[in-house]
Amino acid sequence: MQLGEVVGTLVSTRKDPKLVGLKFLVVKNLDAEMRALGGYSVAVDTVGAGLGDVVLHVAGSSARMTELTNDRPCDACIMAIVDAVEIDGRYTYEKARDASPTSP
Repeated sequence: MQLGEVVGTLVSTRKDPKLVGLKFLVVKNLDAEMRALGGYSVAVDTVGAGLGDVVLHVAGSSARMTELTNDRPCDACIMAIVDAVEIDGRYTYEKARDASPTSP
């Protein structure tokens, strides 16, 4: 599982029929301190995430284990919207306080 921030959307009008109806989001990978790791993923949204949300996403066979992605040809999915990250008693992210986790 990887932390990430939703930074965009991907639209595809022609795709495998098993992907019709799925929403694709572009996710910037983050570390636990909310710093960008330099990579991006395109992930199927299974939880109603939106632009700027901090999310938990998975890749590989785990991406096909949600109810929405079961038996579909996808390699990444968003399976949680993060409310808070706490490490050693210190919050590195709280949704209520941080409007955009990677903004200056």
